[in-house]
Parts: sequence; structure tokens; C-alpha cells
Amino acid sequence: MILGQVSWLDCFVFLVFLAPQLIIQVGFFRTLVCGLQALPFLIIKLPLGFLYDRLLVRREYRNPFVQQASWFEDIVIRCVRYAFAYIPASIGRVFFSKAVSLPFMRFRMLRHGYLRCPIKWEEIKETGFTGLWVVEDNSQQPDIVIYYAHGGGFSMGSSYFYLEFLLAWLTLLKRVGYRNPAILALEYTLVPDQSYPVQLQQAIAGYKHALAITKDSSKICVSGDSAGGTLILSLLLHLANSSSELNGSSLAAAQSMVPAMAVLISPWTTLVSSKDRNTPSDYLDVTNLHHYAHQYARNKISIHDPLISPGKCKDVSWWRQASPSKGFFITYGAEEVFAPEIRDLVATLEKAGLKVEAQDQKDGIHAWPVAALFLSSTREERQKGLKSIVERIRERMDV
Repeated sequence: MILGQVSWLDCFVFLVFLAPQLIIQVGFFRTLVCGLQALPFLIIKLPLGFLYDRLLVRREYRNPFVQQASWFEDIVIRCVRYAFAYIPASIGRVFFSKAVSLPFMRFRMLRHGYLRCPIKWEEIKETGFTGLWVVEDNSQQPDIVIYYAHGGGFSMGSSYFYLEFLLAWLTLLKRVGYRNPAILALEYTLVPDQSYPVQLQQAIAGYKHALAITKDSSKICVSGDSAGGTLILSLLLHLANSSSELNGSSLAAAQSMVPAMAVLISPWTTLVSSKDRNTPSDYLDVTNLHHYAHQYARNKISIHDPLISPGKCKDVSWWRQASPSKGFFITYGAEEVFAPEIRDLVATLEKAGLKVEAQDQKDGIHAWPVAALFLSSTREERQKGLKSIVERIRERMDV
């Protein structure tokens, strides 16, 4: 199931679902204050900035993203940029919550002629983790499982917000020849409710659940975007640590837990870095990112622990043990805040002699393969990033 571009009607309906949840979860007064504070941006700065860039600035002098973005993409990303910089995470998390995301997706399905979801999905609640299980046919063994961790700076986001993206991913896997693809999406606890190591422990428990389903790690591709990419890298380093501490048959058993492949979308490799810089194109804000990072790590010392901030790991032998058998595929935007640190990670993996392919999207911004599925105007552009991911999986993992 792959739905069309988000429309202005969708945006209005999303706000209809959002407003009561903000009042319920945040409170009327705080919601009102936040709305009033946003009015100068919405009424003055947004339209004037948009019109100035689009009508008065020559195309070659606009920021790289605006040069190639549609009007709709441009407006939405400007709003997201404002929200990420100025709206507190305690309010922002409501935007991505189950109570808003699920009815919104159902509305979009109805608008596209689906009375019910054609692909089965269910909530999973096991000891140590919760998540979503999406599968073509639950009565048959899956021939591939994508184990996915969502982004959101550890402070926002939910698997429900990503559900439409995951359903599209599963649909494309089916089209390239997988008989019964499945996706297990981790629903981890957000900060400041909990901090490290809770999220990593939940990621480990979820991965063990995926192993219990497949009984074969060669059928598992681990994946995540942004902070979810951090968790996936931390998971791989943890599995490598477990292997290095064992011997003999126990070592062989631990090594058999390593997944076949890792697909990372704009991973937040190093949680706090001097190389992080706000860019004119990207919507992320470095100050808030570093604030969320410290909430996740709990203190300034642990922020440098490779299991918390995987980009800090420069030990090539550790990465060799952590590497999936079919290697890494990393896609990111050349204009995003994390680009310098992602390039550093790629260089470290290459130094270790590992199979790693990095797709540096020219003029791209953070997690664009996810955002483009909703915002881009043509089917080709909406599916481009996700199709690229599916093609790499098909090339490396047996169909």
C-alpha cells in the first residue's frame, strides 16, 4: 500500500486530530501559549520569507534545498524547521503520537479508497519491549524481516507515525520478489521519561524477538533513521561486545545473532559534535539536538561512550565484529546537520575494510527518504529514496 502525496486537506485534518490531543496531553493554557507564540512566524515570517526566496532571489542564490523543492515541500519544511527550533519536545511529541498518527493514517487510507488496511499489522507487547509487527501473511514464515527503530531525537516520534512509511516499504519489498516480507518496528521509551540504557535494552529485546521469529539472522535487516540509527549502531556494537566476551560454542552462537545487513537513514552517529552546524537547508537545530543528547546520555562523561554515541568508536576491530554479514547501506543528505559526522563514520567503516555504501544525496536534508514519501509531488520522487533502499537489500540479501 503506497498512498499519494499529503494534500492541504490532509494537513487540515491532521490539525483537527492534533488539537484535542494537545489539550488533553499538554493542557489548554500551554497549547494556547505555544500557538500564540507561533503566530508571528505563521502570519509574517513564513509568507514573507517564502515569497522573498521564491520571487525575489535568483534560483542559483537560494539555499540548495529550496532550489529543487516544490512550493509545498518548501512551506512544510519551513514549518518543521520552526517547530524543531521553538516548540518544546513535550508538545512536539504529541504531533507524532499514536493518538494523532493512527487516525490520520486511517483518514488518508479512506481518501485513497481503502476501508481497511490491506496489509496486516498488530501491536506487540513482550517483556522488555513493545512495537508494531507488519507482515504480508501472518500464517507463513517471513522470508525477510526489517527491524526498524524510528527517529525523533529520542524525545519525539513513534512507530505509529512511521506506519505509512513502513507499509510502503513492505509493499516495495513484495514487488522486488520477497514472498512474505515483514517489519518489526521498535516502540522505545522517550526521554526524559527514561534515558540510556533503557532504550538500548529495549532495542536488544526487540531484536531478540525478531530472531525468535526468523530463527535465522541472515533474514534480518536492521534499520533506523536519525536517533533510531543511533540505536541500531549501538545494538550492533553491543552484539559485537557480547561476542568478544565469549568462547567456543557460545562465541559461535553469539556471532550467529549478527544481522545480514544494516540500512541507516541519516543516522545520528555522534550525539554531540563540534562538527554539527545548522545549515540553511536542513530543519534540525543543533542546540536542541545537543540538549536531547544530554537527556539521553544523562551526563557529560557518558556522552562519549561508544555504546551511547557510536560515532565515538574508532576501534576498527570492534566495527569488524559489529558489522552485518552483508555490510552497511547509509543514505543521508549533503545539506543536513549530521553530514560531516556520517562521512566520518563511513570513513571508519571503510578503514576497517567493511562493505559499506554511502549515498550522499545532493541538496538533500535530514531523513529525506521518509519525508519525501509524504511531501514530494510525483510518484517517482516520493518513492525514489525508499526504492533505492529496497534495491540495495535485494542486491545483498537473497530473494
